[in-house]
Amino acid sequence: MASGVPKRREGGVAGVIYNLGRELERLGHHLTYIFQEDLIEPVRVSQRFKDLIFSLRLSRFIAENRKKFSIVNLHAPTGFPYGMRRRLWRSANYPPYVMTLHGLEERRVHVMSREVKKGRAWNYSLENRLWHRFYHQPQFRWSIRTADGAHTCARDVWATLQLKYNLDSDRVAYIPHGVEARFFIERDFHPSERVRLLYAGSWLDQRGIFYIRDALRNLAVRLPGLTMSFAGCGVPPEEIQRFFGTELSGHVIVHPVVAADHMQKLYADHDVFLFPSLMEGLPSVLLEAMATGMSVITTETCGMPDVVENEHNGLLIPPANARAIEEGILRLVGSVELRKKLGVAARETMKRYTWERAAKQLEALYRHVLELEGQAER
Repeated sequence: MASGVPKRREGGVAGVIYNLGRELERLGHHLTYIFQEDLIEPVRVSQRFKDLIFSLRLSRFIAENRKKFSIVNLHAPTGFPYGMRRRLWRSANYPPYVMTLHGLEERRVHVMSREVKKGRAWNYSLENRLWHRFYHQPQFRWSIRTADGAHTCARDVWATLQLKYNLDSDRVAYIPHGVEARFFIERDFHPSERVRLLYAGSWLDQRGIFYIRDALRNLAVRLPGLTMSFAGCGVPPEEIQRFFGTELSGHVIVHPVVAADHMQKLYADHDVFLFPSLMEGLPSVLLEAMATGMSVITTETCGMPDVVENEHNGLLIPPANARAIEEGILRLVGSVELRKKLGVAARETMKRYTWERAAKQLEALYRHVLELEGQAER
């Protein structure tokens, strides 16, 4: 299993790989993990081309070690050089290639093109748009087109792979992430004027942070005791505080780094999880927060509606809508009964989302792809 991301276990793609890998190993399989640091030193290669360099080196690594592997699972867009190599040299007996795709680049273009017109996109200038179209998107496109099979954690991606990229339905699997047992904690639901909001994840414009700021500006006047924590954002705390300004400084708390084994306590210390992302796959932090019994507010897009049913186990709101964020928070602040209802239902929902179940589905996909490629005996 390989991806061009750092190998830290705090979450994101690496966290997904390690969790799936652990369960596959329990099923009796042997895994080799390849991450960014294993093939390149990021500080010694071009930052602009490091993903491409990693992908090329990954293709060579697999080719040189192909007898060691029955199948390779590469996270887009790192798979396209190997996928092309396998297509061009079928006689070389390269192992089949299964791709993992978390989200759609087509959605990124759709969403961020609209955000840049509002002045709410940091890195989507004309130059960057052209770079994305002629450099990044082709890598994703050919990672998909050269794959022997694919799996994704969001149903919109699952459908697009079949309808747009013409992958056969039996070669594409929808496999949502799981939740570790440690996140199923006890939670007390009690009335409070100091409801604590939480956002966890990278500090990106696509995560709806401009709309969080707009909502908090109005809420700070109506709810003077409200606090909003930002955790694990990967940027200096000063940058986040500067973004929200002095008028919100008393309401914004920043936790720059949270160790993976401390995440359940972070969720326990807060009441409402706010994640109004404009584009995603299926964020693990959302599933973890739900497992702890938090009431969640998230957007009705990408993988979020796959697990959140509005008014049952969370609140779904339209993307890019500060008023909807504000109204959702006011509802939850004003009703401990609603917070409890949504939180209890969220925890029950997450009991079905286990890494063991996900790994068994992935194992079935691997076996099916091997059978289709005539390599089941491997």
